[in-house]
Amino acid sequence: MNKKLLCAALLGGLGVAQAASAQDFDDRWYVSGSTGVNFQDTDRDTEDSIFATLGFGKFLNPNWSVEAELNYQNPDKSSNPNLWWSQYGVSADARYHFRSVDSKWWPYIRMGLGWQRHEEEFVRDPAFGTPSDGFPAQHEDNNVAVNLGAGLQFDFGRVDLRTEVGTRIDFDDVQARSAQTQEDYFTDLLASVGLTVALGPEPSAPVAPAPAAPSCADADDDGDGVNNCDDKCPGSQAGQTIGPDGCPVPVSIDLKGVNFDFDKSTLRPDAVAILGEAVEILKRYPDLKVEVAGHTDSVGTDAYNQSLSERRAKAVYDYLTSNGVDAARLVGPNGYGESRPIAPNTNEDGSDNPEGRARNRRTELNVQN
Repeated sequence: MNKKLLCAALLGGLGVAQAASAQDFDDRWYVSGSTGVNFQDTDRDTEDSIFATLGFGKFLNPNWSVEAELNYQNPDKSSNPNLWWSQYGVSADARYHFRSVDSKWWPYIRMGLGWQRHEEEFVRDPAFGTPSDGFPAQHEDNNVAVNLGAGLQFDFGRVDLRTEVGTRIDFDDVQARSAQTQEDYFTDLLASVGLTVALGPEPSAPVAPAPAAPSCADADDDGDGVNNCDDKCPGSQAGQTIGPDGCPVPVSIDLKGVNFDFDKSTLRPDAVAILGEAVEILKRYPDLKVEVAGHTDSVGTDAYNQSLSERRAKAVYDYLTSNGVDAARLVGPNGYGESRPIAPNTNEDGSDNPEGRARNRRTELNVQN
């Protein structure tokens, strides 16, 4: 046969090959069918003929597919078309597909190994005698064959279209011929067009896992610095002092040492130093609101002590406002007289307790938020 034609066909198929790159692929089993022209090797003494194939295959990955295929052709003999000549076989073939991302068509090459059977009638050479019944003699043989080819595949979803040109090297080394020259093999050229049809349901796209619901340990809806899992008082207000359970806690700015002399409402020098620190704290936390509360010991009448506690609270209030603390942040000044002692005014035996009374002569800043 014309070997130049075969080489040109194979090179033409490979010339459009592209660099392969990984992509998604349909891995369903498929059936294939094709038909085309079998250009017989001229040494066979047979005419070119139509052939058909039926296959079953699968893509192993985006680039490689494997397929089992049956083939059949029934060419006429050139010397006598009335004589029977048929060929059929089976092969296992692998195709390498040169696929590019998002491409709906791609080239491929084919390689495979198969088994071919030949069945033919022939008229025996008179020199070797004739059949006694007058019918043509028959010859049958099996042999190995090699498939090589190249083609293009077009993706239409479930159905793909294939066009292919290739060769089948048929190692038929025993022929029924009048001449005694025996060929070792024949090289047939095959050009075909066919379809592959995927079996089963359409492959479903992978379902992305639902985003994990946010954990309460990672959320702090009221912005108080305590996560929702541990927050027992959701809805805290800005500026509140919050405990580890998320609930507001009462806080007093420690004014230990802001005490007053007996029956006095004037600030002592040591009290002024402590109040200076309180001013800095209030400036550092501008959202804090505090109550200025004055207290007395138990010496004196209730009315007198109430008035004295109010004056003591007023003394601290005036100091704070005169040193830059906005009056809108201060509640009071409020006096509580002798009603809220923090230490005993008398001992257990009823005698005077000077130390306890000194601690009760005080002013406090009680945080309100």
